[in-house]
Amino acid sequence: MRRRRLPKPYELVIGTVRKIEEHGAFVTLDEYGGIEAYVPLNEVSHSWFRSIREVIKVGQKRVFKVIRVDPRRGHVDVSLKRVSEGERRAKMQEWKRYQRAMKLLELAAERLGRDFGEALEEGWKLEDAYGEIFAGFEAAVREGREALEKAGVREPWLSIFYELAKAYVRIPRIKISGVFTISCLQGDGAERLRRILSSWTRVRDKYPEVKARFYVVGPPKYKLDVEAYDPKLAERFMSEVAKLLLSRAQEEGCRADFERLEE
Repeated sequence: MRRRRLPKPYELVIGTVRKIEEHGAFVTLDEYGGIEAYVPLNEVSHSWFRSIREVIKVGQKRVFKVIRVDPRRGHVDVSLKRVSEGERRAKMQEWKRYQRAMKLLELAAERLGRDFGEALEEGWKLEDAYGEIFAGFEAAVREGREALEKAGVREPWLSIFYELAKAYVRIPRIKISGVFTISCLQGDGAERLRRILSSWTRVRDKYPEVKARFYVVGPPKYKLDVEAYDPKLAERFMSEVAKLLLSRAQEEGCRADFERLEE
């Protein structure tokens, strides 16, 4: 359900075909509380057809483009033929995310024994902060509770939103790897090597949202695996670790180089 009563001109909307007549069709707009919109016959298709029923059927859910809005009378006209294939695919993807967001809000209200309208009010805060409600739930998975706090979500909604995000929202992590080759040939080389290798934890502790594993492949090679939701964050993390370890190796008088592995 959208916050506005009516859609805006040129907006893409999801409509369910309710009734077909000889000169057009009536559809209900799913995102706007089921208000009715009209599809004029000449806005159905670019291609020739004998009957409008060859193009659309009652019960179908389609993507339409708003072409006229009369706020005073509450009338909305939409077009099917003005929707490109790219727009259709993008809108259907947005619709799926919208439905998932609504389901999460319903679950939140149910678990708290509260009204759905209250959940929706908190959901609008996520839309204001992240562009859409579901994007707010994704941010909670990536950034933790802070993402919800920044959006202004209040308790008890904040805790239940975070719980549901962790349980039902899956964001693939990207993984990158690199290999260090480090040799310390001095008499106390083992101790120098230990100091070099242990220094990477300084960077690790600065990035709680990054999952990293640093381990020996076989002396003198040591591998760093980095996982994060944000590719730029993963690259920055690896770059900082590489810069630190190579600097430490130079300070310790050891030979070192770094190779970024291509996946």
